[in-house]
Amino acid sequence: MMLLPLTSLIIWNYIPMYGIIISFKDYSPAFGIWHSPWVGFAHFERFFNAFYFKDVIVNTLRISLYSLAVGVPLPIILAVMFNELRNKRYKSIVQTISYIPNFISVVIIVGMVMFFTSPADGIINSAIEYFGGTPIDFIGSPKLFPHVFVWSGIWQSVGWGTLIYTAAMSGIPQDQYEAAYIEGASRLQCIRKITIPAIMPTIVICTILATGSVMSVGFEKVLLMQNDANLATSEVLSTYMYKAGILNAEYSFSSAVGFFNNLINFIVLYLVNKFAQKFSETSLW
Repeated sequence: MMLLPLTSLIIWNYIPMYGIIISFKDYSPAFGIWHSPWVGFAHFERFFNAFYFKDVIVNTLRISLYSLAVGVPLPIILAVMFNELRNKRYKSIVQTISYIPNFISVVIIVGMVMFFTSPADGIINSAIEYFGGTPIDFIGSPKLFPHVFVWSGIWQSVGWGTLIYTAAMSGIPQDQYEAAYIEGASRLQCIRKITIPAIMPTIVICTILATGSVMSVGFEKVLLMQNDANLATSEVLSTYMYKAGILNAEYSFSSAVGFFNNLINFIVLYLVNKFAQKFSETSLW
């Protein structure tokens, strides 16, 4: 049963890793990977010394850490709220509604964001004008771009993110809650003393996995929402690699940036996992 998924993993994830050597070469399609001239760390030095290096890293970390700060606790809170609902029909309807945005295409999500926030005829700006305010260009504002990006992503994914926590809560023995209620515990105390400790291993694992992609901000959505006005805060590593590697055909340079990105992700994942090992009984390895 494991043969097919392992074969797929090796073919699509491990075999292509040999191509990472173009990060250390001046790759040319005419010469191929092996016969292109070796340049060592030249592409890395170029990236580290570039005037845009700091801006790209700061933009990536700002959006990623913002997403983590909001995206990690909110599914837990929502899952706890679902778990406390006693009306099963109402609970099923609310959960289904919260899941639906996850199945909407990123392109459609961005189109909806553009529609709602348009400074000309968007619903939000129409409401602002109705109450005497001045229209705001949410997408074109460098200061507002991270907020629009993160919270639209939260709206899309928070419901789906509750699934694993809801599944973890379903394994909590109900007699623990019954015993707590008999002893006079409130619902809030039951959440704090029973629910949260029971799902803590799941929270730790999900948090570790989330921090492991701290430098990998969603490429498609950023690129679709990006424009010249918000470029100061919307240019992240993934979009920069696309522009350098695909649009400018600088394959080796783009590969070097991608290698740096993945290396940072691995280091962060390792450190967070070590931290989890030290302060809890749950970790990835």
